[in-house]
Amino acid sequence: MVREPLRRRSLLAAGAAAVMPAAAAGRVRAANRGTVEMQLLNITDLHGYLQAAPGTDAVVTGAGGARYTVGGAAYLAAHLKRLRRGHRNSVLFATGDLFSGWEFDATAFADEPTIEVLNRLGLRFSTAGNHEFDRSPAFLTRHMEHGEAYPEAGRDDAFPDSTGRPFHGADFRYYSANVVWSATGRTVLPPYNIEWADAGDGRRIPVGFIHLTVPGTASFPCSYQPALGTLDPLATADRCAAELASRGVRALVLSVHDGAHAGPDPTTGTHPSGPAYELARRVSPAIDAVVTGHWHHRFTMSVPDPDGVPRPFVEAGCHGQVVNETVLRLDPGTGRVVRELTTSVNHPNTRDIAPDPGMERITAYWAGQAAARARTPVGRQTGSFTRQRTPAGESTLGNLAADWARWAGSRPLGPFDDGNIHPARPADLGIVATAPRTGPCILGGDLVHDGASGTVVFAAAWNAVGYGDPVLTVTVGGRQIHRALEDQWYHADGQLQFAPLAVSRNVQYTYDATGPAGDRIAPHDVLLDGRPLDPSRSYRLAAPAYTLLGLDGTTAFAGFRTPVRHERDHESFIAYVRAHTPLTPAPLGRVRARG
Repeated sequence: MVREPLRRRSLLAAGAAAVMPAAAAGRVRAANRGTVEMQLLNITDLHGYLQAAPGTDAVVTGAGGARYTVGGAAYLAAHLKRLRRGHRNSVLFATGDLFSGWEFDATAFADEPTIEVLNRLGLRFSTAGNHEFDRSPAFLTRHMEHGEAYPEAGRDDAFPDSTGRPFHGADFRYYSANVVWSATGRTVLPPYNIEWADAGDGRRIPVGFIHLTVPGTASFPCSYQPALGTLDPLATADRCAAELASRGVRALVLSVHDGAHAGPDPTTGTHPSGPAYELARRVSPAIDAVVTGHWHHRFTMSVPDPDGVPRPFVEAGCHGQVVNETVLRLDPGTGRVVRELTTSVNHPNTRDIAPDPGMERITAYWAGQAAARARTPVGRQTGSFTRQRTPAGESTLGNLAADWARWAGSRPLGPFDDGNIHPARPADLGIVATAPRTGPCILGGDLVHDGASGTVVFAAAWNAVGYGDPVLTVTVGGRQIHRALEDQWYHADGQLQFAPLAVSRNVQYTYDATGPAGDRIAPHDVLLDGRPLDPSRSYRLAAPAYTLLGLDGTTAFAGFRTPVRHERDHESFIAYVRAHTPLTPAPLGRVRARG
């Protein structure tokens, strides 16, 4: 049984007490007898963590300082079963980022294990988060929703599920009202859906759900999609609310994948802030509840709508930590939500109960499959590739990654690569940051020769290069390339620092470390295919999106043109290993110090 919830609040007024006086409770019970209850259960930002919540997310603090160990789909299934008991109208939904994360058990199988788990949980629908676009719009709709395989079933996706059947896709649908195709303005996904509450005697009451994805999703590094854009969330939500009202829907819920802080105490909602909070304050008063995600926070609070009437504003953490339960009371005569009777509570997904045995079998199956996949050979190597750098910043693994980036950025686009608007053209060079100023490094681990057969197994390749980012090919000027190489040296904390960039095998250059800032490398000392770099010429450059967007401190490529998104790094690097086996470490010397 779930212990004390993290937060329970009657939304009679902003800041109302969690426990109502007996007289008030009696009045609510009397009023409830004339209404129709609809239980909304929601989760968010699962990110494929099916076994347990990771790291510090595995423990949450609730009301009164109580601490709970949380997470795991098998426990979530058991809690949901209990929560649904006795509720005729119950809907489980999510506010996005359910798949595409960092849990090997799920992501190594094209996130299909997450979909199987969500199907088993009875998820009715979900808002699309930014990470749902980490592969492509077609991957989301054609593969994750409908089960279409690409490119090779059983190797790249379309794996047998825990029942032995091929992946068939989601039993639920994704929605977003504000992710659009830039060329036409049409939404990629349906903007809203209508659920129906059984009011008895054959009567049904419609409840509309409007869905928003965080603005800028198409420009984020993982979900970078040149063909997509996002509309203004406030105007979009208000428009959808008006459309649903014109269809006779009087009860509305806004499900938005964007974030907020509750303030110092998530159980009181004091000093809240963030874009989702500002949206909750301003969005149409016809909306009766705002459910959010994206920032991985946990809170239940009430926020006054533009007419001053309180409505719930909630978020259910991340990684399967909690389930939010918001109970709406619907007037059967008008179909409207009786706001003052709405309650909301976050239930911790504790691990102190018996896990659901069916779900436990599913997660155990995928853990076993992941262990086997980790050991699967994908190629061979004749020597070790390590991150150990020379004084010039070179390493064998860095050079391999730069060669991979150029190769990845020269591959033709496939039928699932529908997030592009420009034709793919081969990359002239590849660049990878091997010691970035800020943020993660794409080099995750050495690719060490086993001393015998030289077999490269799946997990070794997966862990060596990649953090879930796509490779982009973009047009930049020669001056930008030269500036990026010059910017490897920078001052911080009064010291000269070095953030080396690995370059593909067709690039060599000489530098003078003693030269003044901005004058350590002469453009004519940078050779591309044996010819000096031309500052006035344009080149096609392949690099991880994180670098090209300047998020690792590399700013020289700002203003790049004609971007083309290619495959995500994990999958792409494994494809490179398969295509170039055996891998042989090339001699160092692409970068040399003068003198």
